[in-house]
Amino acid sequence: MSDHVECIVVGAGVVGLAIARELALAGREVVVLEKTEAIGTETSSRHSEVIHAGIYYVPGSLKAELCVRGKHLLYDYMDSRGVPFSRLGKLIVATSDDQMAALTQIKERAALNGVPDLEWLTPAQVKQLEPAVESVGALISPSTGILDTHSYMLALQGEAEDHGAMLAFHTPVVSGRVRGNGGFEIETGGDSPMSLSCDILVNAAGLYAQALGHAIEGIPAETVPPAYFCKGNYYTLSGVKTPFKRLIYPAPEQAGLGVHVTLDLGGQCRFGPDVEWIDEIGYDVDPARAEKFYAAVRKYWPCLPDGALQPGYSGIRPKIQAPGEPAKDFMIQGPAHHGIAGHVALYGIESPGVTSSLAIAEKVRGLLEL
Repeated sequence: MSDHVECIVVGAGVVGLAIARELALAGREVVVLEKTEAIGTETSSRHSEVIHAGIYYVPGSLKAELCVRGKHLLYDYMDSRGVPFSRLGKLIVATSDDQMAALTQIKERAALNGVPDLEWLTPAQVKQLEPAVESVGALISPSTGILDTHSYMLALQGEAEDHGAMLAFHTPVVSGRVRGNGGFEIETGGDSPMSLSCDILVNAAGLYAQALGHAIEGIPAETVPPAYFCKGNYYTLSGVKTPFKRLIYPAPEQAGLGVHVTLDLGGQCRFGPDVEWIDEIGYDVDPARAEKFYAAVRKYWPCLPDGALQPGYSGIRPKIQAPGEPAKDFMIQGPAHHGIAGHVALYGIESPGVTSSLAIAEKVRGLLEL
């Protein structure tokens, strides 16, 4: 016999916690299974901590829809729950004339996505706002901000638990099956293996979502996309006072948004992420990559001194496109996609996952018709 719970959410990252909260608020019995020792230990704690405005994504895509909706939900939530954040804005800078066309496209796309507040800045206006930045022009995004992600995750965890949700750490899912009469059987590992059954199963396992999809017997293998890991390395600024008051982004790249300047709530500066495709998960930062960081940053901050960049940390983006392929949208599969009642699987939840998290949770609840 196995213990039965109504809903199991696999993964206690920011998206899993937001979903657990949403389901608990709907009055459902929720257990979150997390293989590590704490909430948000991987992708959710290894990123830029930026609240994205929703300006880069293809109009009509889930990334566009959920980022814009999620941004408004997130600001309201953090304000009501006392989560530290700052709506400090960001500049998207062109450092050559040929990049101005890309900025024009960004502004047009932002408007289509429901973000009409981007404004043009001349080089002189950029200098007035950010004296250290060199550009031939820029856009300013006033609704972009930063947050304390861990405080946000703690708030989600606390509210979920206040409404009856339970979290089980050191509890990896090792196998499972879709039951013929409905629901799911789940086997966990760790120090205290368990057999659980549930009516609703949400796969929010992040980097491991595809592995989990293949581990559950009865989930059609063709519905599980391929998994690719794209590391983003960050460098910190050492021995130099941070010259920036806002986030500074270059024109975007194919697999990311370029090596940009982000600030934490204490005003400390970091640069990244870059794009490093990897085969296995690992978080080491190669000091030799600094050379490319200097070159990238000096395009908009030419006064960056030699020796000022130090290896910081890295995060890994859970991609569902191969290197060189165009970026793909979030993949959020409900019963209409895979034919399994009570199951939602989330794949490729990279940036803007944190910004979108509350809207993603709404989406999952809707797919489950709760």
